[in-house]
Amino acid sequence: MGKVILIASGKGGTGKTVFTANAGACLTQRGYKVALIDMDMGLRNLDLCLGLEDKVVYDLVDVLTGLCRIKQALVRDRRYEGLYLIASPPSNKSADITPLHMKVLYKKLRKSFDYILVDAPSGINETVLMASESVDSAVIVTMPEYAAVRNADILDAALKDKGLADIKYVLNKVRGDIISTGLIPGINEISRKLRPELAGIIQYDDNIHIAANNGFPVVYKKGTYIEENFNKIVDRIIK
Repeated sequence: MGKVILIASGKGGTGKTVFTANAGACLTQRGYKVALIDMDMGLRNLDLCLGLEDKVVYDLVDVLTGLCRIKQALVRDRRYEGLYLIASPPSNKSADITPLHMKVLYKKLRKSFDYILVDAPSGINETVLMASESVDSAVIVTMPEYAAVRNADILDAALKDKGLADIKYVLNKVRGDIISTGLIPGINEISRKLRPELAGIIQYDDNIHIAANNGFPVVYKKGTYIEENFNKIVDRIIK
């Protein structure tokens, strides 16, 4: 049975969606079959990060409301074996979706996929908590910013209240030159504030940003320090 991993962030702008795309790509390169689910209702971007925006016909809500079958909504990335996407709807039409819907969807996807990565909307709201229903673990993506760290801590508490025990965090968009000035929180300070285990640190790099804007997970370029770092982080997440 496959594992469902929630990718969340307490605040927008942390790079959660780009992280989801690249983590899924890392797993696919290892021979796993991976489904990525975009839960950001009305603000979908995961399809853009994967370059699949023109391939989406049915979306997550179409599946959950019975308008189509799961298979019809799964968009295969034909460039890479084993990577699939279920896109978020282009408008916020999630009113009739319940945690039970998500539980049933995850149960069905577990039969066909090794890993299901769920890209939750940023913040703490009903959709995030609904997306966390019956997941096996969660990764909180944050960055060296006091508001982002505080919100990550609040999100961690909310997920724990839902009964989720396996939670890790990733510190993204790290710029050592700015951290060294003491004007933003450093890695040690952040680790003292956040209770989950640190899965890894991602240095800010223009290449990650450029690749995402061109629909290309940056980890597909082999032999770079970025690809090596992402794989080490994925190792810690799935162990």
